[in-house]
Amino acid sequence: MDKSGREHAQALDFEDPLKDIREQFIIPTKTDLLGKQAIDASKEDSSRPCIYFCGNSLGLQPQRTAQRVKEHLEAWATKGVTGHFVQYGPNLPPFLHVDDVAAQKMAPIVGALPSEVALMETLTANIHLMLASFYRPTEDRYRIMIEGKAFPSDHYAVESHLKHHGQRPEKAMVLIEPKDPDSAILDTTHIFNMIDAYAATTALILLPGVQYYTGQYLGIQAITAYAHSRGILIGWDLAHAVGNVDLHLHDWDVDFALWCNYKYLNSGPGSIAGLFVHENHGHVNLETASCGEDGYRPRLSGWWGADRSTRFQMGNKFVPIPGAAGFQLGNPSALALTTVLASLEVFSLTSMTAIRRKSIALTGYLADLLLQSRNHQSPDNVYSIITPLDAAQRGAQLSVKLKPGLLDKVLKVLEEEAIVVDERKPDVIRIAPAPLYNTFAEVWDFVQVFEAACRDAHAGTVQGTDSAALAGQDAKGWNTIK
Repeated sequence: MDKSGREHAQALDFEDPLKDIREQFIIPTKTDLLGKQAIDASKEDSSRPCIYFCGNSLGLQPQRTAQRVKEHLEAWATKGVTGHFVQYGPNLPPFLHVDDVAAQKMAPIVGALPSEVALMETLTANIHLMLASFYRPTEDRYRIMIEGKAFPSDHYAVESHLKHHGQRPEKAMVLIEPKDPDSAILDTTHIFNMIDAYAATTALILLPGVQYYTGQYLGIQAITAYAHSRGILIGWDLAHAVGNVDLHLHDWDVDFALWCNYKYLNSGPGSIAGLFVHENHGHVNLETASCGEDGYRPRLSGWWGADRSTRFQMGNKFVPIPGAAGFQLGNPSALALTTVLASLEVFSLTSMTAIRRKSIALTGYLADLLLQSRNHQSPDNVYSIITPLDAAQRGAQLSVKLKPGLLDKVLKVLEEEAIVVDERKPDVIRIAPAPLYNTFAEVWDFVQVFEAACRDAHAGTVQGTDSAALAGQDAKGWNTIK
């Protein structure tokens, strides 16, 4: 069989052990996506499923989400406040305990003990909460080390905490830039060298598990161990890693981590976020804490993080719940957690090991097709893959850099063909086939359209339009989400 043909892709799909999980998701159709435009509904392809390679920005909705939300609303309508204490059907925990159930189901996804996980707040809010607890500057150690191309909210949060402690960001913020100015990849050895250079004055490191722009999967275990060997605490922004790569946060001795649940976790736009705090930092000395002395790691405290046995006694002596739950502030939205639980039900049908295995195969197949097309069909190599080709150094995303001036024209063609990807100005397309609902045949189909679009754009036969009208652009919000 010709491995470059569609028949090979279909054979890979037939052998895929996760192929049936695709049915658990609602795949938008071409009509759904382009409904505001003139589409001839009589055409056979008008109602075909789109090719959705944008799970790195917003995951697709599970089929069961609407039913779970309906059950939650019915429980609220029929039980009122008593819904806090009684279970409504087999899938809906009491409102009072829904966060605990969500943490238990999330723990295997991130490789943690249930007590090390909390579902709470938003990603940026959780970054602030963790910095408030883990950034304890001294006269000697006051710096925070982050990636030079960190997502803006991470950079803003770090800068604000430095200023809060009277530090000057230009001195106290260490930016790790790629050693090679022509590459966007962060070499692990270079990170080690940066840690060594600033170890004596660094209090904390915050890095991405998977870099949002390049899709690079950093060596979390190795970098964490190296930071600890230099006496430095380290946290990880896992927005692009959770539900994407196989994580073992507890075994890797990660100090803390944070993530959102609307990307690969498919929990809906702006859904409630997640937090990991290693059990080493979650201990509570109840005897000491009850006396008002330090018996736990300092933090910004809230009612929902207080000892459950005294939570409703309305006292004013804060004693936290041991573990990550002790970092909670207000009670979380049961409705928001319901959508997370719906997605976690789908994840329970398989394992992160199986998901990761398919992800590597999908992106490997995508990379092979792109490289083959570029070498044999594309004029003047109009694009290049900036994501590491080594499977161990990438997640479910390949970032492709186009020659200047082609991005809008290529996106126009992809939009017309109902192919949803994400872009980063001025010239990068982020392609993220999600293992739970994307197929090898979709990868093959995408490459044919993309390759033709690149050729036509390079030849000047595609007319660009205002970027706000294109798929993956600001007007639709697809490039504004991390």
